[in-house]
Amino acid sequence: MSLETEVRTQFLRRYHKEPLLITAPGRINLIGEHTDYNEGFVMPAAVDREIIFAIGANESDQFNCYSIDYDTAISFPLSELKAGNQWFNYLMGVVAGFKHRGLNLNGVDCVLGGNIPTGAGMSSSAALCSGFGFGLNKIFANNQSRLELARIGQQAEHEFAGVRCGIMDQYASLFGQKDSALLLDCRSLTHAYVPVNFPDVQIVLIDTKVKHTLASSAYNDRRAACEEGVAAFRKTNASIHSLRDIGMENLEMLRQGVSPDVYTKCRFVVEEIDRTQRAAGFLKSNNVKEFGQLMFKTHWGLSQAYEVSCAESDFLVKMAQEFPDDVLGARQMGGGFGGCIIHLIRSEGIEKYSLKVKEKYVATFKKEPDFYSIALKEGVHLN
Repeated sequence: MSLETEVRTQFLRRYHKEPLLITAPGRINLIGEHTDYNEGFVMPAAVDREIIFAIGANESDQFNCYSIDYDTAISFPLSELKAGNQWFNYLMGVVAGFKHRGLNLNGVDCVLGGNIPTGAGMSSSAALCSGFGFGLNKIFANNQSRLELARIGQQAEHEFAGVRCGIMDQYASLFGQKDSALLLDCRSLTHAYVPVNFPDVQIVLIDTKVKHTLASSAYNDRRAACEEGVAAFRKTNASIHSLRDIGMENLEMLRQGVSPDVYTKCRFVVEEIDRTQRAAGFLKSNNVKEFGQLMFKTHWGLSQAYEVSCAESDFLVKMAQEFPDDVLGARQMGGGFGGCIIHLIRSEGIEKYSLKVKEKYVATFKKEPDFYSIALKEGVHLN
């Protein structure tokens, strides 16, 4: 039974009416990490790992939701929305976003199920918020743009999950296009599609099985360091609004006003913004080798400067660099502290390389990594 069929069948069994069916993809980010909340550039893409929703109005103020993955049913009224760290708190956050905007809204019945690995850096939470918001928007004919739905999802993460994330994850889930990445300008919130055409090269994620928690203090501390750097620079230049404005040419000026640790973290972000723009040029010219080299540079910046890596992530990237004939690029993906390492691997070498990684990783860490071959798909859509 397909995931869509299972979700629809569960909905019919529970609510005895025909639902609206929606697919909300997770996302990867090819390059551009921790730049989104600094108004920089990122290069995400929607992927073929997704959450499917069956959803329908129920003529009440009650939201009834069942998760196939957690085998859990929850209900809450429109008047009782609260923050927390459960999957349904994200849904409450989306409902709150509609409510605060004064949009047309009433209760719904919903069944959802997915195949996005949690904690692996493919942003299951963004898919959850984006798909549910898309459904509410359709059912109650609110005519909100995809950009506004991304903002609602981001606000849900901020206020109901305690994660001060940028907008990249929600944006990618909503705006993704098949076989393309988005070069997203996180200041103007506009994007260009960049075709991803790597002949004979496959995008493969290797899951460290280290579960990161973006709500941890470490993530928010990195964001605070960036804000401290901007505040220091603004003392002499009021036109500076984010690290995007500082640029490579002014990095040395920043060194004077902040601690060495804050400078190092701000330097990584400024370099990553520049790196992402250069990477887009390599994509457009199908120069996968140079693109991959930038991925390696990003990883070691994340590890040594931004300090959001871990032993398992560093192990996999070091190993990737030891097999240049098979692996053209690799880096930690997502907020950090585990999750997946994104690789560009020659198709003919995937099986051989995966066996080598599995053998060495299990011997070193006594746990087995998961492997996901990824295809780039369209964003949130009706089935």
